[in-house]
Amino acid sequence: MSAPIGKFVWYEYMGNDLAAAVDFYTHVVGWSAQDGGMADFPYQIVSTGPHMVAGMMTIPADAKAMGAQPAWMAYIWVENVDLALPKLMEAGGKVFKAPSDIPGVGRFAVVADPYGGTFMLFRDAGGEQPQPPAPGTPGTIGWHELHCEDGAKAIDFYCNVFGWSKTRDHDMGPMGVYRMFKTGHGEEGGIMTRMPQTPASFWLYYVNVDAIDPAVERIKAKGGQIANGPMEVPGGQWVVQAFDPQGGMFALVAPKR
Repeated sequence: MSAPIGKFVWYEYMGNDLAAAVDFYTHVVGWSAQDGGMADFPYQIVSTGPHMVAGMMTIPADAKAMGAQPAWMAYIWVENVDLALPKLMEAGGKVFKAPSDIPGVGRFAVVADPYGGTFMLFRDAGGEQPQPPAPGTPGTIGWHELHCEDGAKAIDFYCNVFGWSKTRDHDMGPMGVYRMFKTGHGEEGGIMTRMPQTPASFWLYYVNVDAIDPAVERIKAKGGQIANGPMEVPGGQWVVQAFDPQGGMFALVAPKR
């Protein structure tokens, strides 16, 4: 097996201006970027040190025609993409793009949970996987957070489909209950019912950085906007939620201000 079922294995950004997005995120996060070698369209791979973290691309025409906006998405590993779809749909999930192959890379499908969260199913083409960096390494994704229509039902969906486990709940008062989960890779995120003022459900990904305050200044310097924070979260870490200049939402997490 190349990776545990239900593990987040790749991330992808789709925007309106690829060059501008790469310039923004490499400055804010400290990633390096290189051409992904895709024959059909420009694709940039961003890395922290030798570890590849994510891909960046322009929103495809068909996705834009369906109303897609600049956003981050994640790939979740399964043994077999085609065989995973019936279970996902039986649990109420939706399929937006049927399984398709990326030559030499793997097979994927674009899907959604019943409560609005969109993501990709993925199975790699095989081969030895590199050892991931230590948890908390700057430039890696440190947390995955779903804001959706029904947090309690959503966490049951993911546990059923991917074998995730509930770990603990955090009562946020008027904001509701924050339900944390673990995959085969450890505790990796939380799920909550979205606030009434949030117009749609979405997954939010937190990138590890050394310190929050300098990162906030880098966001502002490159034309990004702070949506929430900086704030300290249970466990002593600091987070900030922000929008890039194209409107894509992202977040950062750090051990200190």
